[in-house]
Amino acid sequence: MSSRSGQNGTVVIAGKWYRVRWRMDVEGQQERINTSERIAPVVFDKHGEPKPPSVEVQRKAREIVEKSGANSEQYFNRVVLGEVTFREQAKTYLRWISTRDREPVKDTCSVEAALSKWILPEIGDLPLGSVNNVTVQPLVSKMKKSLSARSVNTYIAYVQQIVASLKDGETGEPIHQRK
Repeated sequence: MSSRSGQNGTVVIAGKWYRVRWRMDVEGQQERINTSERIAPVVFDKHGEPKPPSVEVQRKAREIVEKSGANSEQYFNRVVLGEVTFREQAKTYLRWISTRDREPVKDTCSVEAALSKWILPEIGDLPLGSVNNVTVQPLVSKMKKSLSARSVNTYIAYVQQIVASLKDGETGEPIHQRK
């Protein structure tokens, strides 16, 4: 997202309307699609020629592009990066730890119990990239009230392992680096 600075859209005249054109990312496609929407009827001068778009028309065009979500970081992460939620990655992680070649976990009941009782209700629906110290801190505070320090540390280790389990397909390195 840092390489994209956002777009205002291009105001064009199509027929008897000012229209705004911009590009939208589409889920599952490499290429973006061109999108357009009507803004206002064209204003003509005394010679019958269309006037250039006014400041008000350009402002409305920017508002339409912003409302579409084309510039939002959340939309970009969801569509382009295919960002998964913590809950989805936890399911993948549980499958992986029980089937991995080196030291597979035979009984994942304790991990599943920790996830279902404590972790997933608090941070399950967050995008995996958003899980960090700030978002996990309320969970830690809640767990400290009724769990031992060792249990809290173990459960937070599960969170760290789940976040680190999402790997880049090319390099095999974790996508979300956390310390």
